[in-house]
Amino acid sequence: MRRLLILASAMVFLDVAFFAAIAPLLPTYVDELHLSKSAAGILSASYAVGTLITALPAGYVASRVGPRRTVIAGLLLLGCSSLVFGLVHHIALLDGARFVQGCSGSLIWSGALTWLISSAPEENRGSVIGTALGTAVAGALLGPALGALAASIGTGVVFGSVLGISLALAYAAARTPDSGTPETQPLREVIAALTSRPVVEATIFVGVPSVMFGALEVLVPLRIDSLGGGHGLIAVGFIAGAALEAVLAPIAGRVSDRVGRRTPYVVGLTICAFSMAAMAIAMAVGTVLAALIFSSLGAGICFAPAMAQIADVVAASRLHQGFAAGVSNMAWASGQVLGGIGGGVVANATGYAAPSIGIAALLMATVFYAQRTLDATPVAPSMGR
Repeated sequence: MRRLLILASAMVFLDVAFFAAIAPLLPTYVDELHLSKSAAGILSASYAVGTLITALPAGYVASRVGPRRTVIAGLLLLGCSSLVFGLVHHIALLDGARFVQGCSGSLIWSGALTWLISSAPEENRGSVIGTALGTAVAGALLGPALGALAASIGTGVVFGSVLGISLALAYAAARTPDSGTPETQPLREVIAALTSRPVVEATIFVGVPSVMFGALEVLVPLRIDSLGGGHGLIAVGFIAGAALEAVLAPIAGRVSDRVGRRTPYVVGLTICAFSMAAMAIAMAVGTVLAALIFSSLGAGICFAPAMAQIADVVAASRLHQGFAAGVSNMAWASGQVLGGIGGGVVANATGYAAPSIGIAALLMATVFYAQRTLDATPVAPSMGR
């Protein structure tokens, strides 16, 4: 299990690192390609659009052909699309390459999470998800630094390196035993289970904080740039936030196994809501950075319990865990698309305050709903495993 956890964590680490690398590059692309805030939002969200479209298909693939083949396909696609992203300098091609990166990320996450969840005891589900999530978020520590490096020395070398790393990880995955059994349920039953109320609610609990991060990835770099900050400050803010998330996610996952999913989720989302309210009134670089870091603190507490809740309700529906990974990807990507594109469009039309206030209100509404509906019961140990 330890070897599998290390391998799966390395794969999602790579994916998230180069997903997060876009933030310090956005001001450069805006200046060099004369992009509007809306166009910058589309570039940032193109990755999530690719993930959104392929999230459930990737979960289906993982359930049918196994997690190992799924992650290998995702790694090869990530390497090739990252090389293209590093070499092109036209906005349509950049959007397209980032879209394909999102598709590859969906395959990687679906395969990796399916591999882990199907190999772990039920009572350790939150802990395993939290560990993988924390390692992935640690990739976001490296991402902004990679973006700043790419802005300084060129995107070709930095993004081109992904191909070699992806090939090495694909080789390691090919030498690791697969896990899980193929899904045999009819598609009609799968669709009915995925559209049931418990699964839809769990999807919302992942999607709402994802809206916040989709908006932050667009609004924070542009806001800091407008206040006179540079690539370095943008990178510092995202790195500090990611460090908090990386530390807190495994802890929050373990806590949610012991006390139930509700308490850590509600606490984390409340912190996020107040952070977005502070972002709305921020008039200095330091305030923007503080709001970003506190929103990351809240996210580090709430994301692991939310993703574990999806795995719980999918298991209760007797579905393959590939669909849990697919639903998690879909929820995350939906929020990223809505927050990234919507936040950019609203900010372009009304300024930076309006999207921040709207997201803060959405977060608080979700807090009240989660308080009523999320289970506060600790996860019971599985029998006979």
